[in-house]
Order: sequence, then C-alpha cells, then structure tokens
Amino acid sequence: MRMMRAFSTFRIFVAMLLVVAFLPACQSMSGRSAGRLIDDKAISAQVKTKLAADKASSLTRIGVTTVNGVVHLDGVVDNVDDRARAVDIARRVAGANKVVDNIQVNPTPAASPSGSTK
Repeated sequence: MRMMRAFSTFRIFVAMLLVVAFLPACQSMSGRSAGRLIDDKAISAQVKTKLAADKASSLTRIGVTTVNGVVHLDGVVDNVDDRARAVDIARRVAGANKVVDNIQVNPTPAASPSGSTK
C-alpha cells in the first residue's frame, strides 16, 4: 500500500515537472506566449464590450484584434465622430499600448434623382 502511494506521488511529481519544463515553450504560431495570448484576448473582449455598450449602433460593426497589446480596429462606421469615439474607447482600455485605426467612414449615399421618366 505504501509503495503504491509513493509510486502515485512520483507520477504526479513527474507530470508537474514536465508541465513546468515545457510551459515556456508553449507559444502560438504568432510567437506569442500563452500568457500574452490570454492578455490580448482579454483586451479585445474589453474593447468589444465597451463598443457594444456605446449608444452608436455602428460601433458594433467594428472588428477588434489585439496583438502584443496593440489593438487593431477594422470596420465601417457612419461618420467621423463614431470613428473617433471608437478609437478613444479602445485607448482607454487597460493594457492597450497602442491603437491602430483601420476604420472606414461610410461615404454618404448619392442623392437620388428627383424626377422620373414617363
């Protein structure tokens, strides 16, 4: 009985040792560590949440990606004010080191002709 307990403890010790030894080597294809990847996902989630909470409906059409603390905003908004508000919201999120603004402003629709042909 005592021998089985020692063997079980040894197996747990070896498993923990392997985890500790190989954890630093766990990196995604982008070269980011597991911790950095988790931090980036958390920053993106916070930015998305704050954009969705804003009253401007066009802010929900903005895509958010974070890489090494740099927040990338992509999408289309209705006006320049919405674009500036989205960038400001992203800048205020803790952990966001920089914001890259790739947001496009939707051009105003062309005026339709007032007359019709018969």
